[in-house]
Amino acid sequence: MSYKIMRVAVFFDLPTNTKAERKAAAQFRKFLLDDGFDMLQYSVYTRLCPNRDVAEKHMMRVKRHAPDSGSVRLLYLTEHQFTHMHVIVGEKTVQEKTVPVGQLAFF
Repeated sequence: MSYKIMRVAVFFDLPTNTKAERKAAAQFRKFLLDDGFDMLQYSVYTRLCPNRDVAEKHMMRVKRHAPDSGSVRLLYLTEHQFTHMHVIVGEKTVQEKTVPVGQLAFF
């Protein structure tokens, strides 16, 4: 098992035309937050994972909870790759700050 810190990114575009679609989109966002994801942008969420195995576990959870319609995409990247993201307008959020390896908590 590799202990390289990873980030799982979820990108989605969900329909919100009907009441049922709005409810499904809200439930999906709530699932992401409950599963430890942080909102990077309105439809972009990321989650810090201690290694690739944990990242894949959370990717499977997202797949199981994804709505039936719309577009949901998953990407995992190393913390090193994530820290090289360029912010063109605005500032990095607290969730985007690099987590030193020694500060990663295991529960």
